Amino acid sequence: MFIEVAELRIKPGDEEAFEAGVAQAVPLFRRAKGCHSINLHRVVETPNVYKLVVEWATLEDHMVSFRESEDFHTWRSLVSPYFEAPPNMKHERVVALAV
Repeated sequence: MFIEVAELRIKPGDEEAFEAGVAQAVPLFRRAKGCHSINLHRVVETPNVYKLVVEWATLEDHMVSFRESEDFHTWRSLVSPYFEAPPNMKHERVVALAV
């Protein structure tokens, strides 16, 4: 399992429209090969900063299957008009579990 964490800086005042765009895009992720979940977090201290957290079965599912699909282009068209800066994206893997 790989976790995509993307930090998204949104133009101030566009937060509500951005959140609506993400909500519209959820079905695109749900049908993507290897996508297990998608969550959007809003940073409390910096309200125009969000963390998009997506669980993928493999890196290839994200970087090839999804990013080369029409659904990826649709996703970007729904949300990129609200970006203040390019997304900062990283992949992570869980290495220890806490109970």
